[in-house]
Amino acid sequence: MPTMLRVLTDSEIASIHEQSLVVLARTGMRIDSAKARALLGQAGAQVDEGERRVRFPRALVEASLAAAPKQFTLGGRRPGYGFTAGAGESTMMPDGESTTFYDPASGIRRAATLDDWSNATKLVDAIDEIGLYWRMVNSGVSGPGVGPAVAHWAEVHRLFSKHIQDEIAGPAEAAWLLEILGTLFGGREAVRALHPFSVLFCPVSPLAMEESHTDAYLATAGWDIPICIMPMPMMGTSAPTGLRSTIVSGNAEVLGAICLVQAMAPGTPVLYGPALAVMEPRTGRWGGGGPEHSLLGAAVTEMGRFYGLPVTSSSGGTDHYVTGIQAAYERTWNWMLPVLSWPDVLIGPGALGGASTLCLEQLMIDVEVYRACRRMHDGIGMGVGEADVVAALDEVGPVGDFLSRTETRDAVRGGEWFMPRLGYHGTFDRWEAKGRPEIIDEAREAAAKTVAAHKPVPMSEDVAAALAEIERRSAKAG
Repeated sequence: MPTMLRVLTDSEIASIHEQSLVVLARTGMRIDSAKARALLGQAGAQVDEGERRVRFPRALVEASLAAAPKQFTLGGRRPGYGFTAGAGESTMMPDGESTTFYDPASGIRRAATLDDWSNATKLVDAIDEIGLYWRMVNSGVSGPGVGPAVAHWAEVHRLFSKHIQDEIAGPAEAAWLLEILGTLFGGREAVRALHPFSVLFCPVSPLAMEESHTDAYLATAGWDIPICIMPMPMMGTSAPTGLRSTIVSGNAEVLGAICLVQAMAPGTPVLYGPALAVMEPRTGRWGGGGPEHSLLGAAVTEMGRFYGLPVTSSSGGTDHYVTGIQAAYERTWNWMLPVLSWPDVLIGPGALGGASTLCLEQLMIDVEVYRACRRMHDGIGMGVGEADVVAALDEVGPVGDFLSRTETRDAVRGGEWFMPRLGYHGTFDRWEAKGRPEIIDEAREAAAKTVAAHKPVPMSEDVAAALAEIERRSAKAG
């Protein structure tokens, strides 16, 4: 049976929920969007226009939770692709918005280029364990107006064929995004059915929603665009001190945003995704390497399951800036508990230095860590191996061996053994004869080969031409 893990008791989960309701009813949230305040007021919230403060009655929160679907599919451009959130499966999504890139050729951290972003996008499109896209690193494309955002969304759809999740900066960008989606997938109703794009929405901790990103999401009303609600409270800075207190703070922010989303359009798909964190106590910065993140990542999954919602867990951080021993052990302990809790989406492969730097060889190692954690989640199966262990032991007898038995062969091929794709697993003499290969070099080579070999799913000529025309118009729009 699958491994079972709990970091919160039922009573602790209920208490966190109750405290979150009190916070929303008493303190509420500052919501800078006038449109959002109006929607919430119509839904039954108490709105103080002078303070831009919205308070949420218990009944509104409970009705909003009831309206959010418990299962939905996240589709993409790849034929046959679809990840059903809430159905008991798990996938990965890269961490987003790194500002620098670790250059494997020079071994230095530098500003990212369009080629870096392009190679990273093709790499994650090629890896089966990664089902969702988030902009991993700045693409190097910038400038005024909507043009750069439109160019980015057009290019990512050319290179990545699974589900895309990204932020929208403002309502103007939202209108162009909807045109892109309609062009690529055949109109609004097709987008509503397929869910090829979801929005990453980050309330500002503590307890606020800024105007531009809020109005950007509201501009997608009518398209049934799923939303991952990801506040980022950090214990001791933007959240109260204490792991449990940080959970309450982030949970309240998610619940408040769910109320807005369901007020906009009841039944809108929601991913429960607070990115709970702790500050690095020596510096006050966010690093992500502390094992407390593992506990918080598991707690997020348990709270989301309490509400019956699909879950995104963001806990796979490391404080170090280069691939190596520290990055490996911090990533592993920060993923082990969350993966055993089994979120729908796990965020983090490839990011170093508190998610400030993207490293492709680290991404390959992180996928291997995730695969191992998935094996631990699978647990100890009852139907694998010898059908009658007593009879098998009696047949082989004392001091025998089981190597030649078909049950051993079938179990190896069937997944009873975890089979690593990276690293050395032979004898010392053979390792030495091969020149003592290092896993970092192997991961770097694997990333480069994967990028070079990957062919993105092509678009039809008509769709490609229409997409290029949207880019041209947006560049002129200013």
